[in-house]
Amino acid sequence: MVRAVARFWREIPQRYNLMGNKCTVCNRVYFPPREVCPYCRRNSFGKMVDVKLKGSGKVVTYTIIHTPPSKFEGQAPYAIAIVELDEGPRITGQIVDCDLDKIKIGMKVQATFRRIQDDGYTGAIYYGYKFRPVEK
Repeated sequence: MVRAVARFWREIPQRYNLMGNKCTVCNRVYFPPREVCPYCRRNSFGKMVDVKLKGSGKVVTYTIIHTPPSKFEGQAPYAIAIVELDEGPRITGQIVDCDLDKIKIGMKVQATFRRIQDDGYTGAIYYGYKFRPVEK
């Protein structure tokens, strides 16, 4: 059972490799990947190409979570931000390795691979991306 869960999570490229895609008609980049560009619509069929995102970007907005959902109680308080990646997509992620009072809108960040949670029943540990500040 654990082996199947681990394989399942490894096979989600956007979770582990920040894989998005790009419309070759208008050059917009998407994360997570899309089948069709919402701007070019039918003109983009067969013209979406995979792209590995660098993971660098800036904080657009953020909030501090004081009352977390179950399985995250031990992490509170923590910051969740919307990050605009250098390639254009905006994604949500946790800010780590930073004092909460030092987080600012416009702060440069870089994606990092971290533990998200664990499943006590199967023993599976789930990993994914979070964001850490970039030193100036």
